[in-house]
Amino acid sequence: MRLRSPRIEPLDMEQLDEEQRDALAPFADPANKVGGGRVLNIFRTLAHAPKALTGFIAWGNYVLSRRNSLSPREREMVILRVGWLCKSGYEFAQHTRIGKACGLTSEDIARIKQGSDAQGWTPLEAAMLRAADELVADHHVSDQTWQALAELGDRGRMDLVFTVGQYTQVSMILNSFGVQLEDGDDADPDFRA
Repeated sequence: MRLRSPRIEPLDMEQLDEEQRDALAPFADPANKVGGGRVLNIFRTLAHAPKALTGFIAWGNYVLSRRNSLSPREREMVILRVGWLCKSGYEFAQHTRIGKACGLTSEDIARIKQGSDAQGWTPLEAAMLRAADELVADHHVSDQTWQALAELGDRGRMDLVFTVGQYTQVSMILNSFGVQLEDGDDADPDFRA
């Protein structure tokens, strides 16, 4: 975690105005896949700007849905790489849990930290991680990496860029606002070093 305390405190669920309550209502539903009825710190923080939260959720729902042509495992690999590169402890903790539910192993997650050159990636997986590196560092995918992603097709390459862009923004939000880990989540030990 970059900050030990929030710069913007998550809202107290008992003290919301009507607009904030409406923006957070989907998360308070026990059937919600993201929090299961528990409204996460990121959303309680973003509810300070309820209209922005509503727009943020609409786009985020696309990136995290089956409408995204990346498989859940591929999507989570890319999200975790972005979280690692952006030094976002909250993002990395959240998506370690989500990634494991999508088929990533602890070994995969350790290799994601090492990047595209780590042993064991398929050529496509390595290219996806390399694309995340290039986008975070240079905001551009090189021609060589673009060609290595050809198996994804145009739609898949677009969804990869969308995913990296979304989670770069999420990481900036989390890091800058000082969103703290959820109760029960542990920071990756490499973020504490």
